[in-house]
Amino acid sequence: MNIKTKITFNYVNNKYAQIAYESLYPDNEGFVESYVENEKLICIIENNNISTVLNTIEDLIQCEKMIEMTSEIV
Repeated sequence: MNIKTKITFNYVNNKYAQIAYESLYPDNEGFVESYVENEKLICIIENNNISTVLNTIEDLIQCEKMIEMTSEIV
């Protein structure tokens, strides 16, 4: 079974969404497909293993929280 999820992070402007994208990209390469669209960072996670998907979601959210705290992009 293939599991696919989409997570959308909303920002006040495209610049902040781009900062988040560029900050997360090195950690997500190969695991998460992501792009910026209309002040949003959209992340697509797809895998056959539910544990892998859940772990990737948890890691993605924790990394994004760190970006918010360190770059004040909220």
